[in-house]
Amino acid sequence: MITGGTVVLPTEAALVDIGIQDGRIAAIAAPGTLTDDAARTLDASGRIITPGGIEPHIHAAANVQAGAHQLVAGVPNAGPLEHSLGAIWGGTTTVVDFAPAPREGDLVGGVHDFLSVWNDNAYTDYSAHIIYSSRNSPDSIARVGELIENEFPSVKIFTTNIRPPTDPPLTLTPVARIDSGRLSDLAGQLARHDGVLAVHAEDDEIVMYNYLLAQQRGIWDWYNVHLIHSKEVEDLAFRDTIRIAEQKGAGMYFVHVTGSDGVNAVAEARSRGLPVYGEVLTLALSFNCWQYREPDGMKYHTYPSLKYPEDGSELWSGLLEHNLTFTGTDSSFTTYLDKTAGRNVQDVRGGNIGIEIRMGVNYSEAVVKRGMSLTQFANITSTNAARLLGMYPRKGVIAPGSDADLAIIDPTFHKQLTMDDLHIRDYSPWEGWDVRGWPTTVILRGKVMVDNGELLGAPTDGQLVRRRIDPAVLRRPAF
Repeated sequence: MITGGTVVLPTEAALVDIGIQDGRIAAIAAPGTLTDDAARTLDASGRIITPGGIEPHIHAAANVQAGAHQLVAGVPNAGPLEHSLGAIWGGTTTVVDFAPAPREGDLVGGVHDFLSVWNDNAYTDYSAHIIYSSRNSPDSIARVGELIENEFPSVKIFTTNIRPPTDPPLTLTPVARIDSGRLSDLAGQLARHDGVLAVHAEDDEIVMYNYLLAQQRGIWDWYNVHLIHSKEVEDLAFRDTIRIAEQKGAGMYFVHVTGSDGVNAVAEARSRGLPVYGEVLTLALSFNCWQYREPDGMKYHTYPSLKYPEDGSELWSGLLEHNLTFTGTDSSFTTYLDKTAGRNVQDVRGGNIGIEIRMGVNYSEAVVKRGMSLTQFANITSTNAARLLGMYPRKGVIAPGSDADLAIIDPTFHKQLTMDDLHIRDYSPWEGWDVRGWPTTVILRGKVMVDNGELLGAPTDGQLVRRRIDPAVLRRPAF
């Protein structure tokens, strides 16, 4: 039983008690009205109890597969163990990774094989989006329903290769964009089978031409990366992809919206009743492209790129006005040495290390500094992702029958973050960040995983989450 806390329910934050049994929420009741024969009672007086965070965007399994490389030899990427450890310390109880769609054969079996590196390496529950590209055959696209029926209902695509081809190839995991023909076919299949399309949207031809211009004009240093992955390429790709999804009747969302153009494209589509949603990274809410010019400014980068201070303001407005749907991290981190090894616009490393700070920094910035309600905070950090990705109401809500996944925030926590406060790797862009409020107790399916600075969970505690999307969220903007 959890008593004394302010509980963030779907429509209000209230002083209620929570009864937990067999890993699920058994009862929510007025203070003092539950039976007092609980095996354990946790006093949360003065604290805020929210649904455990759902992180919709990490890259973990690919980092430990054969062929995954680093810029600095012998400096390993973070895999499932490190990602889930950071997540659980930070109040996130479920994460969503990525797995490539097999080009032939057993699609579902191939995905499970790829995700096998999560077995006994997960402090959190987990699932994965399935990546389709121009490497996939029409047959594998026609069979996407098999993946959806087996509870992998979200598909990720790239409209750009991100970097230009090199000879020899860069020792970084390659990305393959999807062509418009395959994208159109895939969107139709997703509409037919109630899957959702997740899109990294940049206009590939302009991105590649921008690299050429940068090379010719001598603006090749890493701190010019926002001139390559510019506001223009986001604007054009967003609008083109929305049009394809609209024609096919597909529900979709844009990952890591970075600027005002993307926010506007999403808002316009939603105003026309289209089921278009938007994710924003805590990174883009916190920093801007001028910080690239710091001596180690590449630590702030992930693709597409940070934009200008005014874009950060528009991203916050998008969240507060419900045009952007949830926050993510695009987590794919290594050590400081590897993160800062790339010195130009072509080899500057993407990915960031924000998975542990997401809940705490979002609370500080959204609730404390900008007045966001606690219910909306729960929406952008957990509930909306659960609904769009097919985990709701098992995940993402404090309600009878739901998994007892909880983050208990101490609102009196106030300090500047140091690396001693964090638990993964050797740097953080948020080092020195002023925070007010932090998750101090984290519960996964009724098990206390973290409590007041002590890790109590184990990497065998996480489980694969089965997902199926409510068709209502794919027909119109539902939240």
